Amino acid sequence: MHVKSFLKLVEIQTKIASVTPFAFGILYTVYRYGTLNVLTVLFFFISMLCFDMFTTALNNYKDYKRAIKREGYNYEVHNAIGQYKLKESTVLITIITLFIIASIFGILTFLRSDIWLLVLGMLCFAVGILYSAGPLPISRTPFGEVFSGLFMGFFIPFLVVHASIYDQYPITLALTEERVVFTLDWTLVLPIFLSSLPAVFCIANIMLANNICDVEDDFTNRRYTLPIQIGREKALILFAAIYALTYLDIISCVVLGYLPVISLLALLPAVKVYSNVRAFFKLQTKKDTFALSVMNLMLIMFPIILSLLIAVIIKLF
Repeated sequence: MHVKSFLKLVEIQTKIASVTPFAFGILYTVYRYGTLNVLTVLFFFISMLCFDMFTTALNNYKDYKRAIKREGYNYEVHNAIGQYKLKESTVLITIITLFIIASIFGILTFLRSDIWLLVLGMLCFAVGILYSAGPLPISRTPFGEVFSGLFMGFFIPFLVVHASIYDQYPITLALTEERVVFTLDWTLVLPIFLSSLPAVFCIANIMLANNICDVEDDFTNRRYTLPIQIGREKALILFAAIYALTYLDIISCVVLGYLPVISLLALLPAVKVYSNVRAFFKLQTKKDTFALSVMNLMLIMFPIILSLLIAVIIKLF
């Protein structure tokens, strides 16, 4: 397999959806807790990136195998297997290799952290696999947006934070003779959850935009996604509403002190985000307007990441 076809198979351009919350997680950890376990986070990054590529390749392989409509843009151009006439055996070897690498570095991450990172990592692996595989893959249901947004937008930065502050015990499980006590330190978990919601919302909207663009093909291929269940018009309204909630959350996090005041810089590109939403309302295709949802992720998250970097530099000096 050539590099070009590999990058197409794993849809390397979409990895911005995992790298962005990862970068946010790093800077949020340093800004809020003043620490970073560099080697552990590096191991986690390799595991995360390989697993993200694994799930994308697996999803493309499953879509290729399950496709009823075997013509058109999605099958012949968007899917690397159809476009480059890749051998199924080569694709499967690639998928397995990515999973093995992700697993190895996941274990290395766990060995430098605690059992909770292993548990949460295994949960993420399970959801990633079930997203594309199994009798009823998550991607073929109305819940794809929720799972992709939550597990990429929240769990990635949370695991970055947890890998560096696990000794502060954000999650504990105590066994006594009479009871099992599970403790979640909300003073540690709530700030990262609320602060990561912009990433959660933007990633969910990327998935939603993808499914809106694919309504006709998904219906033919019996993928009963959210836009098919609620209709294209309501899906577009939801698409716009999610961005409004994103900006409301950013303001709330600044007011609560979870994000620095300078994070209000993220409000500046709102006009461009609105313009992109209007353009997507007029035309919904993978070829022409899907990329606008990815652009909106960057327009919202880049200023937040930049503001955290500036805040960290100010703290240092």
